[in-house]
Order: sequence, then C-alpha cells, then structure tokens
Amino acid sequence: MKALTGNLLADGEAVFWRAGQWVPRFVDAQLFHDEGVAEEAEGQAKSAQTVVVDPYLIDVIQSDGLWAPLSYRERIRALGPSNHPQHGKQAKGGDDIAALQHADGAARSTGRVNLIKRK
Repeated sequence: MKALTGNLLADGEAVFWRAGQWVPRFVDAQLFHDEGVAEEAEGQAKSAQTVVVDPYLIDVIQSDGLWAPLSYRERIRALGPSNHPQHGKQAKGGDDIAALQHADGAARSTGRVNLIKRK
C-alpha cells in the first residue's frame, strides 16, 4: 500500500495526494493498492510542481483498522511540525492521532543515508 506526499512551497507543511490535489491530513490521503497507479499519480504530481516540493511515494500499513505511514519519519511528518497538542495538525485529533499512535512497525528506519562528498 502506498500514499503520495510532498511539502508545500509556502510553509513546508507535509501534504498528501487525493484525486489530483493536495490535502493537509494523512487520514484524507488516497491509498494506492497498485504500484503502477501509484507511480502514475506520482508522475502527475511531479509534472505539476507548482505547489509542492519533490513529491514521493511512502509505504503505508494498517493496524487496528486504521492506516498510517510505515516509517517513523513519515509519521512525524504526518503529525505536523510540532509535538505540542495545541499546535500543528495533531491539534485536530481524531483519526489522525489514533492511526499514527496505534500502528505497528513505525519505529524503524529505512536505513538509507545520503552522504555528502566534500571537496
């Protein structure tokens, strides 16, 4: 299962793809069962990069009947820029928080590190 995400140019907030447009909450994101359809949506989003920076696909898992990003990093992005309840997307509460808190397997890294070669 995949979801498509990016960062808004205006403020850096994480957004998610749904039927050709960007939505602010992960719980409203379109989930792709088919890899080809997901890649097609990613191509569409990349060709219209007027609102977001570098859209990309993320892995999504289901736990306790709710969907959430698989990686810990993506869960943090989905919650928003702050961990204080009165700030960010988590202030909306509800399914966003429940999905991100109850999914298994999130506290692991992909293990990928980008190295910068210095001259």
